[in-house]
Formats: sequence, C-alpha cells, structure tokens
Amino acid sequence: DLIAKGLEMVGVSYRRGGTDPLSGLDCSGFVQLVFRESIGRMLPRTSREMSRLGDRVEKRALQPGDLVFFNTMRRTFSHVGIYVGEGRFLHAPRPGGEVRVEDMGGRYWMKRYNGARRILDN
Repeated sequence: DLIAKGLEMVGVSYRRGGTDPLSGLDCSGFVQLVFRESIGRMLPRTSREMSRLGDRVEKRALQPGDLVFFNTMRRTFSHVGIYVGEGRFLHAPRPGGEVRVEDMGGRYWMKRYNGARRILDN
C-alpha cells in the first residue's frame, strides 16, 4: 500500500538530490521511491516533471495517494508530497529535516499550495 510505504519512511533524513533512504531523500526522491517500491510505478525525477502527470484534482476532492505541490523556492511546483487524507500530506521538507506528515492547513502550506495531480486509479 502506497500510504503505508510512505509512512515507513517517516524519520528518514532530508538530503538535497537524495534518492536513497539510507543516505537521505529530497521531496521528489521520496515520492519517486514510495511509488516505485509500493506499486511499481516509475515517476520522473523532479517535482516539476511530476506536476505534468495524471489529472488535475481540486483541493476539496483530494484522495490518499494524490500528489500535492507547493511553491517553496519562488517557483511553482518546486515541492511535492503525497496526500494521506484529513488535510495531511507526507513529504521530505528541507535540509536538516526528515520525512514527516504535515498539516496542509497550516499558514505556510496554504499560502504556497500550487495544486494536486491524481496519477493512481482511486
């Protein structure tokens, strides 16, 4: 299960450009790893490339497994996470951080939300 695999990664250190949970993951490396290891789906390497996949989803229609995107580096779709339900998402946040579940309703995330894509057949 995709969400269960993502939750297994909670606590893994962030590393810019990281694609391996032993040495650290960045946001897109985390999403790429979870999709590959849970359902065998290969995703592109960057959050911007991931933002072009699947179908656009309205915020009110989000379902677990949808990709959620944020502008965290002064450019759209610069950060990606996996929606887990109840307004929360899994992601690898930033240098010095680790993979965690975050509330999308927080001011920081609400202000930077760019949209969501559904690439799974929910």
